[in-house]
Amino acid sequence: MKAILPLLVGVVAGLTGPAEARPLDTIQSVGALGLCAHPNSLPFASKTGDPPGFQVELGQALARELGVSLKLDWIITMFQIRSADCDIVMDVIADPEAQSETNLRISKPYYRTGVALAVPSASKLTSFASLDQHTKVGVQVGSVAAMIIGQRHVPTSTFGFEVDSLDALANHEIDAAAVTPTVAAYFNLTHPDKAVRIVGPDESEAGLNWNVAVGMVKPDQKLRDAIEAALERLRADGTIERIYGRYGIVLQSPR
Repeated sequence: MKAILPLLVGVVAGLTGPAEARPLDTIQSVGALGLCAHPNSLPFASKTGDPPGFQVELGQALARELGVSLKLDWIITMFQIRSADCDIVMDVIADPEAQSETNLRISKPYYRTGVALAVPSASKLTSFASLDQHTKVGVQVGSVAAMIIGQRHVPTSTFGFEVDSLDALANHEIDAAAVTPTVAAYFNLTHPDKAVRIVGPDESEAGLNWNVAVGMVKPDQKLRDAIEAALERLRADGTIERIYGRYGIVLQSPR
């Protein structure tokens, strides 16, 4: 879990010149769809495969819809995508502005996420607006959440990874943690004795909310259409919801 956000940020905000992807006809001829993912980033993905992570499971479902198998390329940083042999990246921020400097094409969004507050079950905090100078919030270093919360003159404590702030919250070192609901929900699933209450993302703060899509490495139009059609089928029959549900995550519809 720990390294997924640096990878995601790199994919969304700093990728230039990725490798050429295969067109749909080639993917079907070769019999494999390539997915780039981090090898140690549960609930997103895991090289050990136990569990494999929702990115891998959704990638497998997409591959089945295309009539091929899934080939995994394990990467640690966004720079490796340039030389990796993958066709898609999961959980890309579906924002044209965020993608203006990348060569990724994005699918239609299939869920919405953002930055939520994780708090102890007995906490009186009910929203971002309830934070004040007496509440210390764990934030990821260099994140938008760190900047926005800091501008509100709320004391913060910085962490390298979201899970570290959740551990600090469980140890009563901070009053709240600004994390994605995805990571907080998986924390609750895997740490039932330390379960936190999740205060949903603040939709009044645009920078703390975003839709999520599949990122495609220079697809041809046939591949892009096929991915979007597959996503629509997987949403309609409940497959995407079931995949994420296995990791304790309740998906929000994109806006």
